[in-house]
Amino acid sequence: AAGAATAVRVAAAALLAGPVGHLAADGPAQPAVALAFGGLVALGECVRVTLPGDREHAPIGTAAALAYALLGPLRGLPTAHGVLQVVAVAGAGTLIGAAGAAAFRGVRGRVTTKGKASDCGRRPRGVPRAIGPTAAGSGYDRGAQRVLTVGFAAVLFQPLYNSGALDRLPLAGPAYGLFLAAVAALAGLWDAVLAAVLERSRSGLRFAAALEDQLRSLLSIGTAIVATGLLLSLLAGEVGLWALPLFCVPLLLAQTSFRRAAAVRATTGQTIETLARATEVAGYTTPGHARRVADTACALGRELGLGSRDLALLEYAALMHDIGQLSLVEPVPGGATALLPDAEQQRIARLGSEVIRRTGVPRQVWQQVARLADPCRLADGRPDASLPLAARIIRVANAHDDLLTAARRHGLPDPSGRLDVLQRLRLDRGGSYDPVVLDALARMGRRGRGAD
Repeated sequence: AAGAATAVRVAAAALLAGPVGHLAADGPAQPAVALAFGGLVALGECVRVTLPGDREHAPIGTAAALAYALLGPLRGLPTAHGVLQVVAVAGAGTLIGAAGAAAFRGVRGRVTTKGKASDCGRRPRGVPRAIGPTAAGSGYDRGAQRVLTVGFAAVLFQPLYNSGALDRLPLAGPAYGLFLAAVAALAGLWDAVLAAVLERSRSGLRFAAALEDQLRSLLSIGTAIVATGLLLSLLAGEVGLWALPLFCVPLLLAQTSFRRAAAVRATTGQTIETLARATEVAGYTTPGHARRVADTACALGRELGLGSRDLALLEYAALMHDIGQLSLVEPVPGGATALLPDAEQQRIARLGSEVIRRTGVPRQVWQQVARLADPCRLADGRPDASLPLAARIIRVANAHDDLLTAARRHGLPDPSGRLDVLQRLRLDRGGSYDPVVLDALARMGRRGRGAD
């Protein structure tokens, strides 16, 4: 994963170096057009937005760069910027915009911290840890991804346009628009593949899960970005550069809506973090139990190939899995629900699910909590296909922490304690605990990835 991500970054740097040198030596074709598109790319980079998954996007900048790659005639007059200039303008605009955004964040940080230690690089409160590393350190990756995507689109379109091949093909009117749409769609898919490679390197997700996340993103804001880039290139050909500010307004409004949705999501995360500590404050569970279970569950989820959205839901459910204990008259000794009879575990899970249901969290969260104490097999011995994977993961993670805490309380050191816990869990393999999840826990233990 790290090697593939490094290859992406090196390829982007190599691709950008030649065009920038060429542009500096020979000067740009149609400088005003290059400046307009490059300025819009830089502006879009400055006003990027953080979307679900803790990923930062610059929809306006990306749409402007794509539009420049697909730009043919401008107000009926031919253009001649070509592939090299497209890459150079997109890369320069991205670098300038990223530098401006970093400078603004630095000034704002110095103003707001008032001498306190900086929070730079820390995860914003309410953002799930399950997502992986924050996007703050991935600015170079975003730039590399954009350069390669825009270069890909330009290679598909600019040589055909500049050579006159498009004029010899029957691509007048709607056919020309369909051709541009096909190129833009291919560029969007290529961008999703690049993003999945980089995401796998950053967060440790499997490539299939990372690609699924990126394709889902492509179907949401990605579609708006690609469509806006396509429309900008077509409309600029008719009305000129006035199309740039005019037709970026819808995308700016969409970006504002996504920003508000991200703020709501952060508030939900804060509520969940607070609820998760309720059992600890009340003395029903040991300090840090909910967080340890959530960390182990998320590590298991990554091991089993879950994507970032499923990991976030898994983390929410794992954090609140013990809320039902608040209904007990007497706390369970040590908060270890894994040592209770199955019927009692199921009753606590159902009660907790009803409480969680009223907090407004996604439906999957309280459904996962409601089923986390259910056996893996039906009465006839067949696996229960209706039991969510997240519920099976949380049950193993919870039992792992309960038993490991008990082992440490009795003075059994690691790694002997972990091996003893794993052996005890395997005694009920296929009953209370899913064999697939137990195998994933064993692999994590051998690699030293288990949560403490």
